[in-house]
This record gives sequence, C-alpha cells and structure tokens, in this order.
Amino acid sequence: MTGSTPQHEPDQPHDLVGVGIGPFNLSLAALAHGIPGGLAATFYEQKPAFHWHPGLLIEGASLQVPFLADLVTLADPASPWTFLNYLKSRERLFPFYFAEKFHIQRAEYDAYCRWVSERLPGLHFGHQVDSVRWNPERRLFEVDFTQIDPAGEAEALGRAYTRNVVLGVGTEPYVPEPLKPLADAPGVPVFHSADYLTHRETLLAAGHVTVIGSGQSGAEVFLDLLRARPAGAEQIHWLARTEAFAPMEYSKLGLEHFTPDYTRYFHALPEPVRGELTPRQWQLHKGIDADTIAAIHDELYRRTLHGGWPDAVLTPGVRVRTAGRVATTQVELHLEHVQQGTRSRLTTDAVVLATGYRERPVDRMLAGLDPYLRHDSAGRARIDEHYRLVLDPSVTGAVHVQNAEKHTHGVGAPDLGLAAWRSATILNSITGKEPYPLPRRTAFTRFGLETREAPSIPAQGQKLTPLVQS
Repeated sequence: MTGSTPQHEPDQPHDLVGVGIGPFNLSLAALAHGIPGGLAATFYEQKPAFHWHPGLLIEGASLQVPFLADLVTLADPASPWTFLNYLKSRERLFPFYFAEKFHIQRAEYDAYCRWVSERLPGLHFGHQVDSVRWNPERRLFEVDFTQIDPAGEAEALGRAYTRNVVLGVGTEPYVPEPLKPLADAPGVPVFHSADYLTHRETLLAAGHVTVIGSGQSGAEVFLDLLRARPAGAEQIHWLARTEAFAPMEYSKLGLEHFTPDYTRYFHALPEPVRGELTPRQWQLHKGIDADTIAAIHDELYRRTLHGGWPDAVLTPGVRVRTAGRVATTQVELHLEHVQQGTRSRLTTDAVVLATGYRERPVDRMLAGLDPYLRHDSAGRARIDEHYRLVLDPSVTGAVHVQNAEKHTHGVGAPDLGLAAWRSATILNSITGKEPYPLPRRTAFTRFGLETREAPSIPAQGQKLTPLVQS
C-alpha cells in the first residue's frame, strides 16, 4: 500500500494529531503515511529525537518478539517502512538472511525505528504537548504545545486543531515507595534499570550491588554485572517479590494471548473479571526469557568449575519494607520474606531497581476534557474496542490511546507484536473505511463460548454492533 501526506495549510484542521512518538505512535505515523490519498496527520514529541529505552540497550540483549513485530508488517507487509526494507536500505539483507535470527537485538530495533523517524514526514520532535481541549463551537480538538530548543528551554508556543487525537505518551519508570526518597536524592547510588547504561561504570566500581526485580530487565542487568565482575568476588544480590525467577510463558498456544482474538475476548469480559485476571497473568509478560535464564545459570555454573561458589545471592519471595542510608556511602535495605515471615537487613553499595514501568499520567494534559470523559468504577478511563476514550456524545471527534488500555484490553497492550494491528484498527476507525483490512480470526484458541469476530466500526458516541453468539 502506498500513499502520501497531503500538503497542510496552517489554519486547516488536521485529521489526526499524535501526542508522543514512541514505537506505537511511530507505527501509526508509518501506516497513516501509507493511506491512499493521504491523511493530514502530525505528531509531537518533547524529546529531541527518537530513542527507545537507551539505558537498557545492553550489548547482546534481544527483543522478546520476532522481527515481524516491527512497526507495520503485521498490518501491511508491503509497506516501505518494514524492518526488512530497513535492512535492504543498509545493504544488510543477505547477512541477516544467513544469520537466521528471528529475534533481533534491541539496539538494532532502536536503529530501525530511528531510521523510520528520520524519514517520515509530519513528525515534530522538540514539541511538548501541554493540553488537549474540545472546542464545541468549531467541533474540533485544540492541541496546545510548546516548542523546545536544544537546551531544553521553551522557544515558542503553538496550537493545532484536529478532528482526532491519538495519545501515545508511553510509560515511565516505577520506583516503589520505600525506595523513592533514596532514588530521588542526589548522589545516592539507587538507580532505575531504565538508566542502567548511564550508571554502569558506577555500578561496576561499587563493592556490592543489589538488583531488585524478577523480570527481563532485572535478569539482563544481573547477567551483565555478573559477567563483568571477577570470579569469587562478584558481590551481587538479586532480590524479587515473585515466588520464583520464572520463565516467561512462551508456548505457541500461550502466545495466543497476544492476538487480536484474545484482546476482543478480554475487552468483552465484565470489569471485575478483567481486574482479577490481569494480575494472575504476570508470567505472560513479566517473566524472563528462557535463554536469559540459561545464560545466567551457565555463567554461575562456570564459576564453580575450580571449586567454591560465586559470591552471588539470588532470593525470590522478598519485599523491601523500608530503606535508608548507612553513613554516607551505603544503603541499608530492610527485607521481609513473604512465605517465611522472617525479616532481615542487607547493606549494599548500590541498588538497581528493575521494578518496571507505569502508564504516564495524562490528567493535566487532558484536564480540559475532564467534563466529557467517562470512567469505570475504579476511576479509570473507559476505552471502547477501537481504543477510543469513551466521551460524552456531544464530542464528535475521537481520542484514541496506545499502551494505556491494559485494564480494558489485557496483557497485549504494551506488546510490540500488536502495535501494527492496533494502529491499523485506529486508522480504520478514524477514516470510517478500511484502508487496512484486518483478519477476522488470528488464534486457534477459542477463548470463550461465543464466536467473537472483528466488529464494524461505529462512529464516536454510537453503540457497538452486537457480537454473534454461537
């Protein structure tokens, strides 16, 4: 599919304004660019350029999804913005072919996304969106933004009008409450794993390092530190709240939880059921890649070949109750073992918090829309099946969200493998047509006793078409 971005007059409203340029909105921009006849779309990002988790681009670390989960392929494999076309443009297609790598390195995915971001029109970096409001007289959204100079200072103010908005502001590092004072204090060696590479030399120079968190990031940080420290003097603790350092669910049928079929099934469940189900599915997205677990065990085992055990402690089932400083150079963690009910203290020289991410708050940005927003019983935004915020029917435009809908769409919300499908769903909804025909069935598993197929696309404020029951 080919297309172009139409010329846009400054005073004319956009068809679409995207807030944030991470992988998900970059996917949306790439697919929007491919719509025949073009779509008046523009995207704003406060950062000066595209960067995807730069602090975790550890050498050798791979994506946990296949390379086909790029920005566009699973919606439009003929797009010029595929990962394979990126390789072709770099004259690396044959080396990739012979490498036989289904899972590419994170650094390569980051380079691919930057290649796309540097070539797509309509992307505005260094632009911070301040507010989104509905203008009932013009029947358009007003998007106010601040243009930021290279030094990070405000340079100019601007406003765009648009029929539709897509929020793709991403997530932010989560720091548990007991550790916030230390993580926020200057000069204290308590870092989130999102900044790991920035502080790697400091961590390697520390006498004793504690890694907290049982997911993929924690495992990769632990493995990188382990490999870099001398045998017999590793001095690393790895702590986690989960009952085990468990592998991610990666069976073929288990992966079908990351299909559009499961997303539709989950969205149709009652709200209380969804709330109970999501925490129980942690191993679908918070476990550790089996190859990483194997590499950790291999490295630990190698260090026993000449007798003795490595000075590395791996303890699951532990939570940090409180934390504080000892003198001026060390951190003291007050620990509790959940199953044993026992408590202990651990003194360490540095801490890496591989404690995950939370949705970035948008309350301030959307304050002007608050009178129109509809919420669930927990006060969260209601989101329909087409990723639209449920707004008052008087609002004729739509606000779509990307990776802010786990409570309504399930564990696939942050998964890169659903990026192209979700972007195509949003574009089909915005255009009211089907520029990207999507499959009606994507999984062998039938998740419920109903046959749930892709619904028609109603206009904002209309009821969804009832689904067929078998």
